Amino acid sequence: MKAKVFVTLKPSVFDPQGHTIADALHSMGYTGVGDVRQGKYFELELNSLSADQARALALEVADKVLANPVIESYRIEVD
Repeated sequence: MKAKVFVTLKPSVFDPQGHTIADALHSMGYTGVGDVRQGKYFELELNSLSADQARALALEVADKVLANPVIESYRIEVD
């Protein structure tokens, strides 16, 4: 089973890398781009018996290892 984990900075946290990307896009003429927020993407191959077990394992891994819950939030999709 595969779990996809999307980690992003919380909305209240300043994103300097996203800001730099937005500035670069504006200087390249992409005036239709407003704000940019960067994040991380992980794919976990899980040896779980059920989708619920896979989700629980992915949640634990994301909370303890992949994301910093103080400044980041995450979303999980299980295939």
